[in-house]
Amino acid sequence: MNAPLYNAEILRLAASIPFQQRLEGAMASSEKRSPICGSRVTIDVNVDDAGRVSEVGMLVRACALGQASASLLAAEIVGKSPEELAAARDALTDWLAGGDGPPEWPGLELFTPALPHSARHPSIRLAFEAAAEAAAEARDGRGAG
Repeated sequence: MNAPLYNAEILRLAASIPFQQRLEGAMASSEKRSPICGSRVTIDVNVDDAGRVSEVGMLVRACALGQASASLLAAEIVGKSPEELAAARDALTDWLAGGDGPPEWPGLELFTPALPHSARHPSIRLAFEAAAEAAAEARDGRGAG
């Protein structure tokens, strides 16, 4: 596999992350950090009465792969349940570890060139890990808000 790790689409996504402001008074927040590279993603969420994400805010301090992953997450997160976010997180983790894939979340196949680079995997997972945790906490009423 000779596809470049950092391609034009990854760089485009990294430069265009939606919801790049913290959500004031969020129902829940989660920060995840990669000890390998120091990338950090903070996700704030509010959920509706059905427990689905209704608003999101993000602070992304990550490499281009982590930024691109956060951008893909943000493009689809509104309306998702905590269970859907946990399933996406788990499918992404499994795929990066050599499982079947890519996950069904739109755009994640973009990270195929990163599969052999295990040191890059934590940064790619950060946004999905933080989103699943924050959404579950907000729905369950354990959040910060």
